[in-house]
Amino acid sequence: MMRALARFLFGGAGGARALGQSVTTMAEVFRPNATRALELGHDAYIAAHSSHMTEFQHIRAGRFDALVNGLNRLPRPLLALGTLALFGYAMADPEGFGLRMTALALVPEPLWWLLGAVVAFYFGARETHYLRGRNIIPPTAPPPENAALAQWQASMPAAGHDP
Repeated sequence: MMRALARFLFGGAGGARALGQSVTTMAEVFRPNATRALELGHDAYIAAHSSHMTEFQHIRAGRFDALVNGLNRLPRPLLALGTLALFGYAMADPEGFGLRMTALALVPEPLWWLLGAVVAFYFGARETHYLRGRNIIPPTAPPPENAALAQWQASMPAAGHDP
């Protein structure tokens, strides 16, 4: 009797599925489907990333590019060696070192902030350059089939058939 009542109200298994889909469609009018929004956002990111990567497929190997690449590699070793040289300078000429450090103390604070920003953006840009060269996002595979769900769906009677 309950089965007959449910079949009358929902139109069998197909009717229940149609009712569920219509409820889902109606709910998406008021609140967007979050999963679908994430999927679309991911697809847009992958498309933008792949189109960006096509611009940098072909590396030019001219003399100017080699010179610029060499210059780009200089600041980090120069900063490291320069810091070590400051210690040597402080030991070799303490008075001259003290005089120059006193002069550095007179530099206005906004100028220190500007120097920090330039150095931070330089190293940040280099790190971003190397990150872009790697394939960070692997191609996504379709999710594995849910065995329990497939078994449950197989055990359900076909639409319009009485078990």
